[in-house]
Amino acid sequence: MRSDYVTDAPLASELLDFIESQRDKKGNLIAILHKAQEVYGYVPWDLAEKLSEELQVPLAKIYGVLTFYHYFKLNKPGKSTISVCMGTACYLQGAPELIDELSRILGIGVGETSADGEFSIESVRCVGCCGLAPVVTVDEDTFGKLSAGQLAEILGRYRAAHAEAEERMVAAGAGSAGATAEVNHG
Repeated sequence: MRSDYVTDAPLASELLDFIESQRDKKGNLIAILHKAQEVYGYVPWDLAEKLSEELQVPLAKIYGVLTFYHYFKLNKPGKSTISVCMGTACYLQGAPELIDELSRILGIGVGETSADGEFSIESVRCVGCCGLAPVVTVDEDTFGKLSAGQLAEILGRYRAAHAEAEERMVAAGAGSAGATAEVNHG
């Protein structure tokens, strides 16, 4: 279960337990960073500083790993992550135009999260759906043969699903913590 990262709070017990289980293992840094991202959803700079202290590893080494591997997120991701395939087939079929339109609609670029916290955009190499080019995934959902004009409607469905999930959580008295949305593609 994902926890919200709080700058002043101690590291989550789940992460500390994992660190202890990995402490004496050679080459443990990547596994620990993966666990940190699993727990918090991303690895912000101040979390990297805490991990540096806890692991007695130079911050420069941690930052080097975080920035070398594209998997790691340094900024808090949106409720939904939009991945635009930039593989050869998707690129040739218009993926750059999809990124341009997403950026225009959301007011953000690749690697950023919208101001309302709803969406993040990332570019990925290939999602293995070349026959559907250009392809965009939103969370676990795949959309193929897209045009830029279809994106606003797709994002609207996710916004509505996010709002509905939020309303359910508030009605249940749980606030927004852990709210997940299910989107109807019909």
